[in-house]
Amino acid sequence: MALSGLDIYKLLPKTNCRQCGFPTCLAFALSLAKKAVVLAKCPFVSEQAKAALEAQSQPPIKLITLGDDANKVEVGNETVLFRHEEKFHHPCAIGFIIEDSLSNQEITQRLEKIKQFHFERVGQLIKTDLIAIKQTQTGERFIEVLKLVLGINQPLALISNDKTALGDALKILAGKKPLIYAADSENLNAFSILAKEYGASLAVKADSIDSLSELAAKVKESGLQDILIAVNTNNKPSRTLGELTQIRRQALKKNNRNLGYPVIAVIEKLDSYQELIKAGDYLAKYAGIILLNTLEEWAVLSLLTLRQNIYTDPQKPLQIEPKLYPIGNTTENSPVLVTTNFSLSYYTVLGEVEASKVPTNILSVDTEGMSVLTAWAAEKFTPDKISDSLKKSGIEEKLKHRNLIIPGYVAVMSGELEEKSGWKIVVGPKEAAGIPSFLKNLT
Repeated sequence: MALSGLDIYKLLPKTNCRQCGFPTCLAFALSLAKKAVVLAKCPFVSEQAKAALEAQSQPPIKLITLGDDANKVEVGNETVLFRHEEKFHHPCAIGFIIEDSLSNQEITQRLEKIKQFHFERVGQLIKTDLIAIKQTQTGERFIEVLKLVLGINQPLALISNDKTALGDALKILAGKKPLIYAADSENLNAFSILAKEYGASLAVKADSIDSLSELAAKVKESGLQDILIAVNTNNKPSRTLGELTQIRRQALKKNNRNLGYPVIAVIEKLDSYQELIKAGDYLAKYAGIILLNTLEEWAVLSLLTLRQNIYTDPQKPLQIEPKLYPIGNTTENSPVLVTTNFSLSYYTVLGEVEASKVPTNILSVDTEGMSVLTAWAAEKFTPDKISDSLKKSGIEEKLKHRNLIIPGYVAVMSGELEEKSGWKIVVGPKEAAGIPSFLKNLT
């Protein structure tokens, strides 16, 4: 049974030194009981207490790292069922399957397409994470394809039932921490030995949650700690979603250590629409890794965008650094637009300014990541704050004019802002879409 916060507190030094980041040892103990912090944060805990608390201090879902230091992906270490309770920590890794039955030219084409799956959205670089090589031919062909894929610089998964081919592949990938997919009751011992010898992670697969739990326990007994659980995506989506949810609940609510590992879902032999629908479902609840066949750009970018939305911190809006951003070849006569430091607001304004082709200064005001109307209603986007931002930005020394364009939705503040800032306030369009025509017609 899991220890309570008070049980843990009794084992701590009770110095209230605050070096763990908490004001008291009791506060640290309560967070440790919720698995929101690790025991290593306490610098004075005794060896006896460490031994007693070792199991308690482990995250409910183990953190698994694939790849080397230069190219790695981390999954697991989640602590909640719902993101509004805290947040999800490690985004689901998205990868693609390359079968060794494809020609070298087809494989090269797929790799080139995979390289293109990266873009920037609201200030974050979005990309895919890993590649899985699936064996359907001889071991020699499997190794040949592996060598073709090595240059992609992404963590690798090896999908094979051939122990010999896997051994040869793992020798080539020594030190790169690949994933072996997947061990069942028949090959569990052999695959566990291989994974342990070469420092790989091992996924286990079975027809039921109970069987998955048993297999994971056997792998752990063998000394291998880096385990993933593979769900059967050939079942009806409702059943697979149920299993994904139950595995997560067992790990978080029941402290079932045998199911406290990231889950992998392999989706193949479907058209792009069906793959995308399934992947979106499993991304929301609660896959740690999703492997796909489709390379349709619309499908992949949709999935990456969905992942970004789910794995943002709901308690901390995406925001940019509040400062002055000169867009284009600005001069002393360039206009000045003001907005908040909410990422979506800023990048929406940025896109429209760039579309106008009018060199413009954008002044981003610190509103703690709130949008224009939200920040105005919360008194975070006020004449005082905008005036302070103008002074701190140094824009006054760079311009001949003193004209400031504010969003049309907050036109009501124009008089007070003009009085406090000393600038002439120009009311701009309410919607960002109106910025290009507004700037072009500005005199």
